Amino acid sequence: MIRRLLVADRGEVARRVFATCRLVGIETVGVYSDADTDAPHVVEADYAVHLPGSTPSATYLQIGALIAAAQRAGANAVHPGSGALAENPEFAQAVIDAGMIWVGPPPATLRTLAAKIETKNLVAEAQVPVLPTFTDPDRVPGFPVLIKPAAGSGGHGMRVVRDATTLAEAIASTRREVGGDVFCEPYVSNVRHIEVPILADAQGAVVPFGERECSVQRRYQKIVEETPSPAVDVALREDLCRAAIVAVRALGYVGAGAVEFLLDAAGDFWFLELTPTLQADHAVTECVSGYDLVRLQLLVAEGGSVPMPGPPPIRGHAIEVRICAEDPAYAWLPAAGTLHRFAVPDIAGQFRPLPQPGLRLDAGVTDGSVIGVQYDPMMAKLIAWAPSRQEAARMLASALARAHLHGVVSNRDLLVRVLRHHAFRAGDVDTGFLDRHPEVFAPLLSSVDAVRLSCLAAALAGAAARRASAPVLSSLPSGWRNVPSGSQTAVYDGPTGPVEVGYRMNRHGDLAGWWVRAVDPEELDLAGLGQAPVADEHPAVVVVQAASNRVVLNVQGIRMGVHVHRVGDVSYVDSPEGSVALREISRFPLPALEAAESSLIAPLPGAVRRVLVVPGQRVRAGELLLTLEAMKLEHPVHAPSAGVVSSLPVQPGAEVDTGELLAVLDPE
Repeated sequence: MIRRLLVADRGEVARRVFATCRLVGIETVGVYSDADTDAPHVVEADYAVHLPGSTPSATYLQIGALIAAAQRAGANAVHPGSGALAENPEFAQAVIDAGMIWVGPPPATLRTLAAKIETKNLVAEAQVPVLPTFTDPDRVPGFPVLIKPAAGSGGHGMRVVRDATTLAEAIASTRREVGGDVFCEPYVSNVRHIEVPILADAQGAVVPFGERECSVQRRYQKIVEETPSPAVDVALREDLCRAAIVAVRALGYVGAGAVEFLLDAAGDFWFLELTPTLQADHAVTECVSGYDLVRLQLLVAEGGSVPMPGPPPIRGHAIEVRICAEDPAYAWLPAAGTLHRFAVPDIAGQFRPLPQPGLRLDAGVTDGSVIGVQYDPMMAKLIAWAPSRQEAARMLASALARAHLHGVVSNRDLLVRVLRHHAFRAGDVDTGFLDRHPEVFAPLLSSVDAVRLSCLAAALAGAAARRASAPVLSSLPSGWRNVPSGSQTAVYDGPTGPVEVGYRMNRHGDLAGWWVRAVDPEELDLAGLGQAPVADEHPAVVVVQAASNRVVLNVQGIRMGVHVHRVGDVSYVDSPEGSVALREISRFPLPALEAAESSLIAPLPGAVRRVLVVPGQRVRAGELLLTLEAMKLEHPVHAPSAGVVSSLPVQPGAEVDTGELLAVLDPE
């Protein structure tokens, strides 16, 4: 029996396993790096062991350190989480050799799964459809092809190559990124990504849990998952589940996992891989099946049998989104910083199967969490379970839109637009969904009037906060004068550039007029001094309430509440129209250092991984100069134009912060 369990992972994965352990009476041991000292999973663990260092390779991926931590804490079992260690046969063997229970498939099975080509061959021999594999670039019969790592999973390192001229460089780049061999297979477009979650015990029983649709992806990584799939009928579900069972038995698999397939419009499917982990989208399966998959996983690890005779019936529909600290509008650039507020309304439960339809939140962060560049950018998973797909999508979109996510850029707006998109609602999705529908990248707060009202609310809330803290006459409205004079003004750096908002109050403290206008950056030295021309005033708005954290406006007879959360000089404004972060520009800004012309600066903090040029080298427009590594991904820095590299202050391995100089390119 498992008595005390160490979870060799962090964030929401560790918290998810801890939740079930508390329910079934298993003591928990967490591990944490320097960067995670105050993380929620550390607080929730019964015991926690420090792993010195901050990078994954020095902490959460250190097999020896994890085994020592488990032994020091008295654990008799180890759960690998859902990351790379869950697929590592050496880690599994080390746990077993140390006399502890390994919560996962046998090491021999993991060794087979680590060899992707061998896995495909074994599955093909069992008569499960697979795509052909090419290991020799000179023998690729046609294009496009997809380059894939020969080991590992999660979509990392995958690249589409459409002609022979770029194949060699793409293969080399993938090898550098994944640190190992790669192979090619035909790239099939307009396909769905379908997976069948399974549970297999040591007695030979294999139970599938329906199917999950994971087609809405970015960089071959899932961001929206649901079950059941709108493209799968009863007959196709039976075929997929039958193929999954055959693949599991052919590979000698034991434990929880998922068999992944590609599915085309004609109903043909091909085996991709068997992922030997409790996947991030397991929550949707728990919702529609009613089973706690972590509890079943622990049961099988203890040598128990699968407790159900066959696939459980599907109850309703569940959809999950992954909330990530990244900016979809800028090539999914990861974001780092302090998460000042993380609040999602109307949550019915966390980390556990729901007793009835509602919203579930599995989060690895809370208010005040620091999002670093060392780890994956996913902050939380939000799941909606409802009687129908349309109800689940509507519930999930509404909760996301009303959530308060302050401090770091996230993909929230994109997720809401995907869930509300007519094609998604119709079930018309595949792995190219985001490429076909660029309109989902637009921010929710996109109308001019909504932005103006947000600016007005931020200004009124700021004024209320200043009046509340004023040492004298704090009860008077901001800007009140016996003889009305100029407008109160504030300048904000908004999503589309600097804007100035102004308003006048009458002697009764009511809003007498207001305006918002775009500001030319060259005019910022005049901000707030009353020297800029006043724009046309907007329609009358009645201020019902103006407090430092909430402003209620009556706009042409319709009342609207706006929440304002100010941190430093940034106001986070949440309204029914959407959310926006507005940084107030100082009336008297300090002079800033100007970067040299044609400077290339770091778009995010990270480590310089590769430098492909030297000072004095002439480069072409678009040529790759160097790469940064952050949040497990490699981010290229290209030459914006043709020119000569005049300065190159960074070298491979250097740590850089946002805005730090990477290179100076003198244009031709």
